[in-house]
Amino acid sequence: MSESSKPKPKISASRRLFLKTKLLKKAMTMLDNDKQAKKIERENTLAERVPELQLSSLSLQDLQNICKELHRKIDVADEERYDINAKVTKNNLEIQELSQKIFELKGKMKRPALKRVRVSADAMLGALLGSKVKESVDFKANLKTVKKEEEKKEEVTDWRKNVDAMSGMEGRKKLFNAGQ
Repeated sequence: MSESSKPKPKISASRRLFLKTKLLKKAMTMLDNDKQAKKIERENTLAERVPELQLSSLSLQDLQNICKELHRKIDVADEERYDINAKVTKNNLEIQELSQKIFELKGKMKRPALKRVRVSADAMLGALLGSKVKESVDFKANLKTVKKEEEKKEEVTDWRKNVDAMSGMEGRKKLFNAGQ
């Protein structure tokens, strides 16, 4: 029954393994190509933005001017980095607030596990009413008093007397006694 319910695979295990290895090899070559492309793009961008310096034939004044120019560029880059960092933190906070609102709208709030805490009456009143109530309140003073009434017990008497009184068959009783 279990053999007939499972459908047979359309390709054999060896063919599946062969295809899997081919796919993995292709993915590895694609990954290597992407890494090489990113590396070349980075080198081109750096060469474009930061040209090589020819410092050997420059005078002291020219070197100082180059240093000042580099410092200005560093300051601009730091300002841009700071601005971008501030935008990122602001966006992260906004994303967090929006995701919290979505979570609240869904109504699937996680309720914390509550622990049972024993609190005295004074502490409970203090928590509810604040520090207004300083003396302890006697709750038993306001309760009604209920008197317990004793149940009336019927006196236990001889059951034969009751039978005589209830039955009204005195004549039959005499016949019964006479028969003994």
